Amino acid sequence: MGDILIVDDERDIRELVGDILRDEGFQTRLAGNSDECMAQINEAPPGLLILDIWLKDSRMDGIDILKAVKRDNPDIPIVIISGHGNIEIAVAAIKQGAYDFIEKPFNIDQLMVVIRRAMETSRLRRENSQLRRKDVSVAEMIGSSTAFKALKSQLDKVTKSNGRVMLTGPAGAGKEVAARYIHANSERTSSPFVSVNSASIEPDRMEEVLFGRESDARGVEPGLLEEAHGGVLYFDEIADMPLGTQSKILRVLVDQQFQRVGGSDKVRVDLRVISSTNRDLEVAIAQGTFREELYHRLNVVPIHVCGLDERREDIPELARHFIAECNASQGLPLRELSSEAEALLQTMYLPGNVRQLKNIIERALILGESAGPIDAKELQGGETPEEDEGRVVLSGGLATLPLREARELFEREYLLTQINRFGGNISRTANFVGMERSALHRKLKSLGVVTSNKAGARVAHVESQAAE
Repeated sequence: MGDILIVDDERDIRELVGDILRDEGFQTRLAGNSDECMAQINEAPPGLLILDIWLKDSRMDGIDILKAVKRDNPDIPIVIISGHGNIEIAVAAIKQGAYDFIEKPFNIDQLMVVIRRAMETSRLRRENSQLRRKDVSVAEMIGSSTAFKALKSQLDKVTKSNGRVMLTGPAGAGKEVAARYIHANSERTSSPFVSVNSASIEPDRMEEVLFGRESDARGVEPGLLEEAHGGVLYFDEIADMPLGTQSKILRVLVDQQFQRVGGSDKVRVDLRVISSTNRDLEVAIAQGTFREELYHRLNVVPIHVCGLDERREDIPELARHFIAECNASQGLPLRELSSEAEALLQTMYLPGNVRQLKNIIERALILGESAGPIDAKELQGGETPEEDEGRVVLSGGLATLPLREARELFEREYLLTQINRFGGNISRTANFVGMERSALHRKLKSLGVVTSNKAGARVAHVESQAAE
């Protein structure tokens, strides 16, 4: 995308301009009518288009070509030239997206200044776009547990296809990281990754944000679908999308084209769509808040992104990764984790999953010591008061139970946590809790605790939950 396409119905003019530009070191192509112009653009988009507004014996005039190119290839800068220039035509061209307007007969020096500025502006826009794509939210997948390896294997299988992927899993589990991993390892990696947070956009602005808009006052304003052209469009929490917008997105998925708000032209896009949700969409369909047709269009390849309760073995590795990341990005201390801190993190209740774990680590690095291993007290938000040292603080529910019931409840939750911490490995759990393996099996049976495969790993749960 570095050459210049010159479109003029006067052969002498287009050849003269072409010769001058070649002398200046540019590569050029020539077209004498609209059909030749569109064929050249469809074959390979140019770096710049010099376009005569009046084209004899053509199906389209310069303004029609300008609209078509800006619709399908909005990054191509266009310089309009005309021997019948007037203010109205110039304003119309600029509103439709032209970079500049020059009247014939034009001064060659003036034309070269405009061309160089247009090429430089186009280059800066491309570089800026590429920098935006290199988001700080990198697609680095961290973990070595069985559940994590199963997830990564599924993601690797879909990277080379264009199939739509639906990522499900609890909030904070890393669904966007998984989506970025698919994009980074696909053939679209050099094209945009555009994330749409369905919950953060006001419903009455959703269509403008997605489809863009056209108006006489402001011309063409591209939306997120056009920004994602050629790349990946990621719908984060798709269940929060308004019903009216859902039907229009469904049409885009079917036709790969749409109309901007206030416009009449069809805009064609080439997109791979990845979506995510932490809700049960089948329930949302039954409640009438999500369209069943859209669900089936998006749910071509369903992939479950497991929460930390299914991959507790990965918590120390993730924590060390976040320590290194905070050191690199914020200059926070590069500290180790004590064994007590690792054990605490693996047994913590983390409903916010990976996102919550990262916050805990960052808080400990900001508020904790500047050197030495991170200890368990720092992860709990501060030191325990001296009079409470050595005590376990009971939850309100546990404190109201008789001793026998409280002990049974504690043992069940304690052993569930330890088994899941060690990835369902009974031998390692028995060794840590100080029991013979056979004795642990008997204790688990008496407490109704069983293990079963879930997301490629063994997970402990209460037997009654398995029946459900």
